[in-house]
Amino acid sequence: VRSRLRDIVGASTNWRDHLKAMQERKALHTLLAKQQEDLPPRRMKDSYLEVILPLGSQPEIREKYLNVHNSVRFGRILEDLDSLGVLICYTHTKQEMQPRSPLSIVTALVDKINLCKKVIHPDCDIKFTGNVSWVGRTSMEVKMHMLQLHDGDYSPVLDATFVMVARDPENKRPAFVNPLVPETPEEEEIFKQGELNKLKRIDFSTASLLKMAPTAEERNVIHDIFLNTLDTRQEGEGTVSFRSRKLPPNSVWMEDAKLKGLQICHPQERNIFNRIFGGFLMRKAFELGWATACSYGGSRPFIVSVDDIMFQRPVEVGSLLLLSGQVCYTEKNYIQVRVHSEVYDADTREHQTTNIFHFTFMSENEVPRVVPKTYG
Repeated sequence: VRSRLRDIVGASTNWRDHLKAMQERKALHTLLAKQQEDLPPRRMKDSYLEVILPLGSQPEIREKYLNVHNSVRFGRILEDLDSLGVLICYTHTKQEMQPRSPLSIVTALVDKINLCKKVIHPDCDIKFTGNVSWVGRTSMEVKMHMLQLHDGDYSPVLDATFVMVARDPENKRPAFVNPLVPETPEEEEIFKQGELNKLKRIDFSTASLLKMAPTAEERNVIHDIFLNTLDTRQEGEGTVSFRSRKLPPNSVWMEDAKLKGLQICHPQERNIFNRIFGGFLMRKAFELGWATACSYGGSRPFIVSVDDIMFQRPVEVGSLLLLSGQVCYTEKNYIQVRVHSEVYDADTREHQTTNIFHFTFMSENEVPRVVPKTYG
């Protein structure tokens, strides 16, 4: 998948040549469509791909995918899904006569990944399938499935929905992509769902707490949590203040459930456009999220779901990447972890958010309740 992507984009395999490769891509501007109507419509099956990860039949690639619990590293799966999603989009937008694509296709967000298997085995073949499921003017939604071979049959492991955006050869402005034509009632349904997902995301982005007050229901939840942590044993009712707080039994203050990490972004981690590979960012954030859940719950956490990974800005090679993991919600043996990722530019001394990740883990044992101390 990755070497095919390099061929489509004409990417350099050597960091020294990357500027030259980017210059060569500039010439592809002439191949861009002036309007979406100029591009031939495509069907869902036109972009359908199946890829095998031969963990069973080629033991020599196993090591890269192995964790200490002798199952597959989920962070590696995130990287593979990211690469596959991009290739599926290039397949959808392929121009018959052109070996090189003028489009720069990048991951905009991961809408959802749901897992139905607790453990992914390191010694059985894995199959990825996927296709474009919805198309806007410059963006494409991709649905992917991962299955694993057991007793001669492939059984489902996870489903993933990614949104990719197409940009010009220099990755500067949006570019049009081929429209998608559903052919069957089932495909109509999938396409309609993609449209709904898009509208839901627009609604969600306007409902940020920094723009909008919490709802009545949310206010009550917040107040209940607050009352639950008030220390009423102070001498007489009159002296209880907003500051006299105590931790309820079997709980942890939210501020004590954090972990931080730092990555230096080396050329090795770059994608075909010489920015840092989105899959690498997801893997690093996932690993910090897992470590946060592990140190919080005190037993092995299993990933259940990944949600709402927004790629707000690209990460340049050479950046310092700061990651902060925070347990933000717990229930029985479930742990919700938010990982905030930002880049630090040493020249300007500025911090800029690149991503916010949400991971749901299930711990082997029941975990303490996480309790917020401040309104924020």
